Amino acid sequence: MPRKSAPALPPLDWLRSFEAAARLSNFTAAAAELGLTQAAVSQHIRLLEDRLKTRLFSRLARGVALSPEGAAYLPHIQSAFATISSSTTELFEPRAVQTVSIRVPISFALLILVPALPDLAEALPRIQLDLVTIHRPTDYDLPGSALDIRFGNGSFPGREADRLTAERLVPVANPALAGTADWTALPLLLVAGAREMWAEWFAAAGLAGHPQRSHRFDSFVAAMEAASAGAGVLLGSRPLVDAALKSRSLTPLSDFELSSSSGHFLTCASTARLTSAEQDFRQWLLGHLSRTAPA
Repeated sequence: MPRKSAPALPPLDWLRSFEAAARLSNFTAAAAELGLTQAAVSQHIRLLEDRLKTRLFSRLARGVALSPEGAAYLPHIQSAFATISSSTTELFEPRAVQTVSIRVPISFALLILVPALPDLAEALPRIQLDLVTIHRPTDYDLPGSALDIRFGNGSFPGREADRLTAERLVPVANPALAGTADWTALPLLLVAGAREMWAEWFAAAGLAGHPQRSHRFDSFVAAMEAASAGAGVLLGSRPLVDAALKSRSLTPLSDFELSSSSGHFLTCASTARLTSAEQDFRQWLLGHLSRTAPA
């Protein structure tokens, strides 16, 4: 009895065009990413649909949307591509030092990531970081690395996000100021942007009054240095200030901590498209912060 032949796999170019168009919801954007023409991507999709005898996209006035069948097919294709990429790296470059590029807010870089580098070196000795510090949210709009660490509430359009920290806010200052009778009369150290939450902290703590004097900084780490120098009171973001509290270079001025919905998140466009080194770094960072998180 003749053996039944296995069904032929669709050409890789068709599948690459499908994955890019599905991820970007746009044939033109997919073509730009793949270095093809829009017509070529459209033809690949049409040929793939003909081969599968299934419509994978709904054509819209602007862009495209996956059909239910296309949505079911996509994660399998992305997983297959990730496996091929990972296997190629592991089999043919097992001893190569691999660079992971990541963009990080400067405060998180200096206070959390840099102190963890010895642990990274021990856990992943063949990974080296190319670390770019971010000073303004608009810096993320520039072309950059696959991985970003971002501060916010977890909603980052077009990006998958893993929570790294959950923020708690407490007033902190140099221990020399801890005996001040009314610390609310001291200068406040303000941080521009999402962390400007003194008003919310005072309201939640049930305290009235707000100092007239204040100093404003464009980064949390700069404001923290000012607090350590005795320049005023900082609304400390835990866990960023935890090391300073432990070393007693800063001390809390209140027992009340305000829990915030904000925090730091490790983000990427798609975990399925990360290299094996980026995947390893992601797993290490999540595990490291889970192990070292305060109770």
